[in-house]
Amino acid sequence: MRQPNLIDYSLLVFLALIWASAFFNIKIATESFGPITIAFIRVFLGSIPLLILCSIKNIKIEAFSKDWIWFASIGFVNLVLPFFLIAYGVKQIQSNLAAILMSTSPLTSTLLAHLFIKNEKINLLKIIGVSVGFAGIVYLFSDDFLINENNIVSAFCILMGSLGYVIGGILTLKISKKKNENVTVSILIWATIILLPICFFLEKPWNYNPSVSSLISIIYLGLITTGLAWVLRFKVLKENGLVFQSQVAYLIPIFGVVLGYIFLGEIITDKVIIALVAIILGIYLVKQSTKRVPIKV
Repeated sequence: MRQPNLIDYSLLVFLALIWASAFFNIKIATESFGPITIAFIRVFLGSIPLLILCSIKNIKIEAFSKDWIWFASIGFVNLVLPFFLIAYGVKQIQSNLAAILMSTSPLTSTLLAHLFIKNEKINLLKIIGVSVGFAGIVYLFSDDFLINENNIVSAFCILMGSLGYVIGGILTLKISKKKNENVTVSILIWATIILLPICFFLEKPWNYNPSVSSLISIIYLGLITTGLAWVLRFKVLKENGLVFQSQVAYLIPIFGVVLGYIFLGEIITDKVIIALVAIILGIYLVKQSTKRVPIKV
């Protein structure tokens, strides 16, 4: 991997901005669409740029190969459940809170990796990092102004969505020898297949009368934050590696809070700031504890 330059860092920031922008766009989309429909359109439209990329790079898509059960399982755990839970949760809480709660993925993955991955054992610095990060989450839940008895279930749904990403990442290790593009397209295809009948049966999306802003947001969620963002991720991975790309974990919650304030006028309390700092510090400590290159998934 070459040494990152200004263009690489600019692309990393751009990628973080795109992923962070998903949260306020989900909030706008929930004004007109149900959570299952949002999840379905995200995976359906998100697969399009990646199918084009695989066609250009002549990458074989193995969604229906002998490993289909892995693709289907990962698609369900890593896409179907998180996309649904995030959309369901954001309906009742501010999008900036969702961005912060979702940023716990690196902390949760540290704990699960210790249990399920041989070479990812926990150490003192990781324990400190995880403790600091989750202390920030506990402190955030004490903000009665933003999280209360009316929406606490929604907040926990976001955390469960974050857990789905982590478990999906661990499952992906089972097929880690396959190309990233192939794996991503294959799980998107299976997520689409899983969500299609559920969406049509439970929410009947043809009955929606969406606002223009909700329609733009849901298309943006699919094509940009799901499809284009993964294409950019592959470019960053190829040029600079996973360690460099993983730095988006620091930027996404920050941008998520800022974008929620700019586009939705969301309130930023003192506890939000403190929790954000604690989580970012926790992620930093966890990453500092790992001197070797993380496993590529």
